[in-house]
Amino acid sequence: MSPEFGMFPLSTVLFPGAGLPLHVFEDRYRALMAHCLAADLEFGVVLIVRGSEVGGGDERTDVGTVAAIANVAELDGGRLLVVATGVRRVRVDAWLPDDPYPRAVVADLPDGPCGDATGALAVAETSVRRLRSLLSELGDVPALPHNLRITGGPTAVGWQLCDMAPLTALDLQRLLAAEDLHRRMELLAELCDAMAGDVLGLLAGDPGV
Repeated sequence: MSPEFGMFPLSTVLFPGAGLPLHVFEDRYRALMAHCLAADLEFGVVLIVRGSEVGGGDERTDVGTVAAIANVAELDGGRLLVVATGVRRVRVDAWLPDDPYPRAVVADLPDGPCGDATGALAVAETSVRRLRSLLSELGDVPALPHNLRITGGPTAVGWQLCDMAPLTALDLQRLLAAEDLHRRMELLAELCDAMAGDVLGLLAGDPGV
């Protein structure tokens, strides 16, 4: 039987290993945080495809990330500042009623086998760095320092590269849902290179971009 999780739909994508700051003020999500803190539970994060984070009635993706609460600070009026960390991918098998907060039946979604992804990781890192460097010329995002070393095992490095990529939420969701590390890094390089081409056009003053 797949476990039932409290869910936090957001307009952002959370990758395993990445940090997630949350300002919690809606009653339903305050209830979710209270339940997780009382029982030392994790919760799920999914991307909202259509709709708003506030008020419900949104359309959500079916691949998300389990998040663990790392720190909580209480504010006035019962509001919370929460810092969570992505743990692992999950697939939503069924949505349950949003009472008292969004809930779903989920199953773990591990990566499939992919063999040696060293080359794909290197190409993806080059593409992420290049895109961020180009966007820094527009003042959008800072370039990555040349001496920045991305450490960890291949899977962890892959997730870090995804988190560093200045892509749209829907493109980041595609990376989260990719079947394995090798395909994820290939897709990351493709998406970054495509956006880099658009940025080069902007920098060159191309009106067609």
